[in-house]
Amino acid sequence: MRFRFYANENLPAELVTTLRRLGHDVLTSYEAGNANQGIPDEQVLTSATADNRAVITLNRDDFLLLHRSGAAHRGIVVCKDDKDLEGLEEALHHYLSTQETLQNRLLRVLQQNQRGSSQPVFTIREYARP
Repeated sequence: MRFRFYANENLPAELVTTLRRLGHDVLTSYEAGNANQGIPDEQVLTSATADNRAVITLNRDDFLLLHRSGAAHRGIVVCKDDKDLEGLEEALHHYLSTQETLQNRLLRVLQQNQRGSSQPVFTIREYARP
C-alpha cells in the first residue's frame, strides 16, 4: 500500500526522499509554501486532511494531543529524531506495507531495547483515541 503524506517541516529530508523512493506521495511544508511560517499544528492537520494526506512529523506531543482531541484526520505518523534513519525507514516501510489505511490513527515509530541484543530496534506503536 502506498500513502499520501504531508511532511511537517521538522522531518529530515532523507526520510522524505526514502518515502518517495518507496512509492509514497510526500508533499513537504516547503513545497506547499508553508515553511518557516509558524503555522499552528491544528491547521497543519486540517490542511493535510483536506488534501487527503496523513501528517508525518517529529512533533509527538502536539500531534498526540490533536489525535486524542477527536479531530478527524487521514493519519498521523510520529517519527523519532534518530541518527539511524535507515533503521527507522525500514521499520516504517515494513509496517506501512501491511496497512490498508491510516484514517484517524496515530502511529509512533520509536526505538526499544530488545532482550539479548545490544542494539535497540525500531517498533511501531499505535495510540488509541479516547
